[in-house]
Amino acid sequence: MKIFIAGASGAIGSHLVPQLVARGHQVVGTTRSPAKTGALRALGAEPVVLDALDPDAVADAVARAEPDVVVHQLTALSGPLTSRNAKRGIAETNRLRTAGTDYLLAAARAVGARRFVAQSNALWMQRASGPAADEEVPLEPHPPADAEDGVAALRHLEAAVTGITWGDGIAIRYGAFYGPGTGIDAGPDAVMAEQIRRRRLPIVGRGGGVTSLVHIADAASATVAAIERGRPGIYHVADDEPAPVREWLPALARALGAKRPRRVPAWLVRLVAGPAAVDMMTRARGISSEKAKRELDWALQYPSWRTGFAQGLG
Repeated sequence: MKIFIAGASGAIGSHLVPQLVARGHQVVGTTRSPAKTGALRALGAEPVVLDALDPDAVADAVARAEPDVVVHQLTALSGPLTSRNAKRGIAETNRLRTAGTDYLLAAARAVGARRFVAQSNALWMQRASGPAADEEVPLEPHPPADAEDGVAALRHLEAAVTGITWGDGIAIRYGAFYGPGTGIDAGPDAVMAEQIRRRRLPIVGRGGGVTSLVHIADAASATVAAIERGRPGIYHVADDEPAPVREWLPALARALGAKRPRRVPAWLVRLVAGPAAVDMMTRARGISSEKAKRELDWALQYPSWRTGFAQGLG
């Protein structure tokens, strides 16, 4: 198939492109930066420099590619990890998940694409006790005030994509990425790993929030499976071991050769970083990926973050 990947130079795109090329697909991949076109070409994609928030440019790029499948992996969450950059990146990512999604959907429909696959995430599943959430569980209906825009953007993306009638619309709720190129890896430019080494990512309160993690290579392989044989709807993609922050974060620190994370009271983090950060660390809910394994015939290379931290940080 001919596949158009919006956001091909991002963390998952750089793993997705070579997997698709290896399976015989023709890939057109977008980037915001002309400096990244060479890297995309080296991965096997035809690069396109694109402002994904320019509807005319999006329509033109998709029309030129004439893809069978459009894949939406657009975010703006890279760069130095500062409070200002994080707020700017989150705001732009919200725009990419709302207006950017609408522009891509319109362009895909205009060229007769038969499938549209988009990145969502599972970090804001409805807060509740009990087993890991499956795809029937909605996003949190009452998120903290400083997360409302982000959750609304995810809700918009999922509804818009899965509601199309002209093709197969698929939204993938990924767990938290780790591995090469994600910022949680052994590379010299790994932003989050550096924060952990500096003990700037603490365990908040009791650290009872449950996280589902996924190695970036596994996230990419699940996306390939969804592109090739997914059914309309939502798929969860994560490993088989959801775990509380107090369990996986110290293990990650050890794998990175860092000291054990500090423990910080929730009230202090709420003052400094806001209620959403506290909610993620204390109330988050893990997910089950059984549907993806069953329907997509998808197998994990790293079924547990324990093995992934030991062998897959790069």
